[in-house]
Amino acid sequence: MSDVLSQNEIDNLLSEMTSGTVDVDDILSGKVTKGEISNYDFRRPNRISKNQVRTLQTVHENFAEVFGYYLVSKLQTIVSINVTSVDQLFYSEFILSVSNPSCIYIFDIEGTDGSGILEVSPQLALTVIERMLGGGTDAPPKVRAITPIEQAVIRNVIEHALSDLRNAWRSIADLNFKYQRLEMEADFVQIAPASEIVIVVSLDVNIGVNTYLMNLCFPTFALEEVMARLNRQQISTSVLKLSPARIRENMSIMKQQMTTTYLPVIAELGKAAISVRELLDLKTGDIIKLNKRINQELEVIIADKRKLAARPGSVEGKKAVRITRQLTEEDLVMEDISFKEES
Repeated sequence: MSDVLSQNEIDNLLSEMTSGTVDVDDILSGKVTKGEISNYDFRRPNRISKNQVRTLQTVHENFAEVFGYYLVSKLQTIVSINVTSVDQLFYSEFILSVSNPSCIYIFDIEGTDGSGILEVSPQLALTVIERMLGGGTDAPPKVRAITPIEQAVIRNVIEHALSDLRNAWRSIADLNFKYQRLEMEADFVQIAPASEIVIVVSLDVNIGVNTYLMNLCFPTFALEEVMARLNRQQISTSVLKLSPARIRENMSIMKQQMTTTYLPVIAELGKAAISVRELLDLKTGDIIKLNKRINQELEVIIADKRKLAARPGSVEGKKAVRITRQLTEEDLVMEDISFKEES
């Protein structure tokens, strides 16, 4: 039996009950097994079938993967996005679930009569902004409304998300999602009647060690023509064809971003260990003896990691080092042991 009974199915059921083929008492008494019947809530009709839900999940898993690659290249940190659920809710229930303040991005679903919502938690928006401006992602920021300047910083990220969403949907429908506006309070957003069923796709965005929430909301009336094409068989091959190209494109972006990343480089002349008393007794002109001889190689430290060996020298009157080789595991271990022995 399908999730939604057609008028013919209802008429046939009533006819069989009237003729005695189906006995209501048998159903109530348990003679008919539960496997032969299914519960149906007329107050909350399912507008999309289970197969269509699975297809929507596949579409948005593809979106999550591609958009995650973009955030990795943009934020230059570990990012992963997972689809946690695809639900059917009344629009009023979705609005009540939105936090206040929030970042509610409304977009037009071109080719239909409806609009959709990309809801981003304020903490996620502030974390992305902080990282794009050179900050860290260790601790989640406090919840607050984002400023007009912060809105301008993150808008390109939102528009790129809608572009990746359009590409993910292209396997089943040629829909274009166009950015419309940003709202901070859910009460000012009305894309559907309160009693309309909407599709809500929930995603977890993991940045570093922290997890943030992001939701997509589509009114079902805007996707009625598309729903018939939402089946798993139709998109399975399309997703496989699109993913490698998108992966290569995002890998290229990541490499381009990494080539312009600055890393601190330090040439270490040597080490020395002295007591606190010796430190307090130091005067101008005193000499501290390092553990390196004049004919020994120096270590070059890149981003706090010992990586290369080098020789000191000068180029055009400026101090410089010439890289001689890459440090091996044995070099790293012996250096630590010798320094501890001398200490």
